[in-house]
Amino acid sequence: YIEYDPETSLYVGTIPAVHGAHTQGATLDELNNNLREVLELCLAELDEPLETLPRFVGVQQIELAA
Repeated sequence: YIEYDPETSLYVGTIPAVHGAHTQGATLDELNNNLREVLELCLAELDEPLETLPRFVGVQQIELAA
């Protein structure tokens, strides 16, 4: 999950299924590298099998009437 924070001019990334897997970067490439690194660290510290993590299904956008 990626958001852009205009106050800091940084991209902020989170992997919701993995506790503690969040980071930031000045560019999307930097964010991708940082997310990969933090994910590897979090998975190395994981006390449960990978099969127990939630499985990503997809994203849906919901429109609301203005």
